[in-house]
Amino acid sequence: MDRNTFTGLFLIMIVLAGSFYFFGPSQTEITKEKERIAADSLKKANAATKTTAPAIAAATPAVDSATLSGPFGGSIAGTPQTTVLENENLKLTLTNKGGKILSVQVKDQKTYNGKPVILFDGDQNKFGLKMNINGKVLNTDDLYFTPTVTDNKVSMRATYQGDQYIEYTYDLKPKSNNVAFNINLNGLNQVIQTDSISLNWSATLLEQEKSAKKEKEHSAPFYKYTNASPDHLSVAKDQTEELKKGKIEWFSFKQQFFSAVLISKDGFESGKLAITDSTKPGEIKRYDADMKLHFSQSASQNYAMDFYFGTNKFSTLKAQGHEIEKLVDMGYWPLKYINRFVVLPVFKFLEAFGWNYGLIILILTILLKVAMSPLTYKSYISMAKMRILKPEMDVIKAKVGEDNPTLLQQEYLKLYKQVGVNPLGGCLPMLLQLPFVMAFFFFFPNLFELRGESFLWMKDLSTYDDFIKFGFTIPFIGDHLSLMCVLMTISTLIYTYFNNQISGATGQMKYIGYIMPIIFLGVLNSYPSGLNYYYFLANMLTFAQQFMIKSMVDDEKIHRTLQENKTKPVENKKKSKFQTRLDDYMRSQQQAAAQAKKK
Repeated sequence: MDRNTFTGLFLIMIVLAGSFYFFGPSQTEITKEKERIAADSLKKANAATKTTAPAIAAATPAVDSATLSGPFGGSIAGTPQTTVLENENLKLTLTNKGGKILSVQVKDQKTYNGKPVILFDGDQNKFGLKMNINGKVLNTDDLYFTPTVTDNKVSMRATYQGDQYIEYTYDLKPKSNNVAFNINLNGLNQVIQTDSISLNWSATLLEQEKSAKKEKEHSAPFYKYTNASPDHLSVAKDQTEELKKGKIEWFSFKQQFFSAVLISKDGFESGKLAITDSTKPGEIKRYDADMKLHFSQSASQNYAMDFYFGTNKFSTLKAQGHEIEKLVDMGYWPLKYINRFVVLPVFKFLEAFGWNYGLIILILTILLKVAMSPLTYKSYISMAKMRILKPEMDVIKAKVGEDNPTLLQQEYLKLYKQVGVNPLGGCLPMLLQLPFVMAFFFFFPNLFELRGESFLWMKDLSTYDDFIKFGFTIPFIGDHLSLMCVLMTISTLIYTYFNNQISGATGQMKYIGYIMPIIFLGVLNSYPSGLNYYYFLANMLTFAQQFMIKSMVDDEKIHRTLQENKTKPVENKKKSKFQTRLDDYMRSQQQAAAQAKKK
C-alpha cells in the first residue's frame, strides 16, 4: 500500500468516526429505542405461540386408528433413530427411517482438506423397495423399521401384520469393506400382486479431491451384465440409460478414487441408471438406480446381496471378483493392456521395496527407457542419415524446382534407394513408443496409490501442484500454474530443439514441434503432478540417451557408408514393401499428371 492510499483511508476513518460522534443519537434516545424493540419482540413471540401449534399439527398429519391397525400400521409413523455399524475400515450409520444406510465413512482416508472421507450422507439419499400391495404402490423408504443389533450385525424389520414382514439385514465383518445385505420378504408372497419389485437407490456423492472438475471427469455409474464386460454412463454429461440386455450382475456409484458397489447374488432382472451433475458446493454428482428383482408368489423371497464401500485401488477391487477392478480406467485398446499387464505389475514390484512414490516413478521411467533404447537408437540413426543427406536433397530440389512436387519426390526416392535409406525410419520407432507414452496418460490420473503421496514440493502426486495461484481464471491456463507442468513444457521445448538439430528439419516442420508443448501446457496444467513428473523425467532421460548415442555415432562413417551404397548395383539392393508401394504410388501420380497435361 503506497502513502497516498494509506492517507486517503486514514482520512475516511476520521470522517466516519466524527460522524458517529457528532450526529449519533443521545443516550435518552437509545434507551427509548431499546424499550420499543423489546415491546415489539414480546408481541411477536405471543403471536408465534398462538400459531406454532396449529402449524406443526398441519405439517404432521394425524394417523387414524384404522390406518394404525391396518397393514404396516406400526411402521407408518415414528421417530428417526440411527444405529452405527463399524469395523476397522468402515463406519456405517443406519437409520430406522427406511431401514437404510444413511451415511458411509471410509476410515483411514482423508479428503484433500484433511476431513474424513464420507461417500454420502443425509436424508437426500434414498434406498428402498417399491412394490404393489393391495393395489397401492408401497415405498419402504417411507416406513419406520425396528432395529435389532447383534454383535456387528443389524436387522431392520417392518411388520405387515402378524408374522408377515420386510426385513433388511446388514452384516459387517472385521477388517472388511464389504457389507453382506439380505432382503427377506417373509409371508408376503400372496400380498405382493406383481411378479417383480423395484429396488431404488439414489445418492449424492460428496467431493473428496482438490479439483472438483477433475473428480467429475472420473465419476460415473458403472454396471455389468452377466457374461459381459462392465460398462458405464457418460462422465461428461447428464444421462439416463435403460438396462434391458440381460441380467445385471452389479452396479456402482463410482467417483475418482472411491466407489459404492451393490452386487446381487442372483442378478437384477433389468434396470435403469441415471446421472446428474451437481452444482452445489461440496457435491460431485447425483446417481439414481432403479433395479428390478424377480418375485414369485409361490413362496417367501430372499435376496442376497453385497455392498462394497471403499477405495478404487486396483488390487482391492480385483479381490472382490466380478471384474469390479475395471472401475479403474486403464485407457483404450491397446493402452489398457499395456497398463494392466506391463506397467502395473512393474509398479507393484517397485512398490514392494517401500520407496517414496517419486522415486518409484523415476525407476519406472528408467526401466521403460532402457527397454525402448533399441528403438531410440534406430530412430536416432535414421534421423542422422536424413540430416547427412540434406545437402544432396537441396541440390536435387534446386535442379528440379518446386513446381513439380511429384517429380521432386521421385528424385528423392531414387536417392533414398541408392544410399539405402528409409525416409520413415526415424518415425516408425517413435510411433512404436507412443502407446507406452499415452498409456501413462491414463495410468497416473487413476492410480489410487499416488493419492496423498508427496514428493519434493508436490504435496499430492495424484493432483496438480498449484505453485502459483492467480486468484482468477485465465483462459486456456486456469486459476493456477503447475510448476512441474512448466518444467515438463520447458524440457519438451528443449527436446524439440535438439531433435530438429538431429533430423535437420527445416521450414514449417521445424516450428510445428514447438506448438504441441505449448498446447500441452494448458491441457496438462490441471493434471496430476505425478503425470507431469513422468513426462519431465522421460524428456531428461531422452536427452541422456541421445547424448550417449551421439558420442558413439560417427557422422563421417555414416556418410561414407551412404556413398558406398551408391556404388552397389541397384538389383543387389533389396527393396522393402514400403518402398515398393511408394514407388507404385509415385508412378501412378506421374501418369495421372501426364494425362492431365494432354487434356
